[in-house]
Amino acid sequence: MSSATMTAEAPLPAPAEEPLLRVVDVVKHFPAGVGASVKAVDGVSFDVQRGETVGLVGESGCGKSTLGRLVTQLIPVTSGNVIFDGVDITRLGGERLRQQRKQLQIIFQDPYASLDPRMTIGDVIAEPLVNFDMLHGKEKDTRVQELLRVVGLNPYFNNRYPHEFSGGQRQRIGIARALALNPRLIVCDEPVSALDVSIQAQIINLLEDLQKEFHLTYIFIAHDLSVVRHISDRVMVMYLGKVVEVSPSEQLYLSQEHPYTKALLSAIPVPDPRVESQRRLVELSGEIPSALHPPSGCRFHTRCPIAQVPGICADEEPPLEEKAPGHLAACHFSEKVRTEV
Repeated sequence: MSSATMTAEAPLPAPAEEPLLRVVDVVKHFPAGVGASVKAVDGVSFDVQRGETVGLVGESGCGKSTLGRLVTQLIPVTSGNVIFDGVDITRLGGERLRQQRKQLQIIFQDPYASLDPRMTIGDVIAEPLVNFDMLHGKEKDTRVQELLRVVGLNPYFNNRYPHEFSGGQRQRIGIARALALNPRLIVCDEPVSALDVSIQAQIINLLEDLQKEFHLTYIFIAHDLSVVRHISDRVMVMYLGKVVEVSPSEQLYLSQEHPYTKALLSAIPVPDPRVESQRRLVELSGEIPSALHPPSGCRFHTRCPIAQVPGICADEEPPLEEKAPGHLAACHFSEKVRTEV
């Protein structure tokens, strides 16, 4: 036997799984007259892993619903890339894009406006199946009834019309339609904001159950941080077209690195009068600036309680960088957020 010592090679680390969705520096500007544009989404990048739920929150007008439509390519990007399962769908068109959309579905915010009142709910749910020439006749009807059963509705309601259902039931119909083609990613565009609180909980529980059953990936858009807490693995906070903070869900509620996130959390009421009376509300000065003419530097500096103006906050845009493991924020003075805000 040779005297040379034989050493086993260390096993190579397993390659990291590619995210299901990659959004790279996506921009969407809407024309608004000669030489002007509304900067709805302005340089947003993020990844979504398979089976993950990413919550996207912010005030009305921050660009979160526009971002959801860019992900599904319901509207084209001005620049940037949306890469779904390794395919840059911003470079697709025509039939190739249409086929890709089978895997990308959306649940709309308004359960009253998103269903055609002239169609039975059976026809509403079956419409994707008809568009893609997948099922016909009895097989199509069976699939529709199966989908109604999956979302908790009577499968024999398929011949009824939308006006015969409550808002929560209509949203279940919208969810059934989104599931029809067995998608892998669903954008939930404020699916509970138009519903009563008790119904909101039912819909969120339904979405969680469906995710486990069908191995779905969600982008869950909301304006209320208390809603996304219970369904999201990670939370992204948007302000005026920019992502200002990204964090694992539970960590975000324990520690914030951006003053805007802290203000949003302070606005959530606590159902205990004694606790509520001792909480400090973070008040923001002024109104949200216009997306036509966003502020220079940090877009939040006109309302920020710790901004240095004149100074770095008005002059330099803060990068979205890691402040703690897995916790990113775009703030020049994030260390002050914990103590001074």
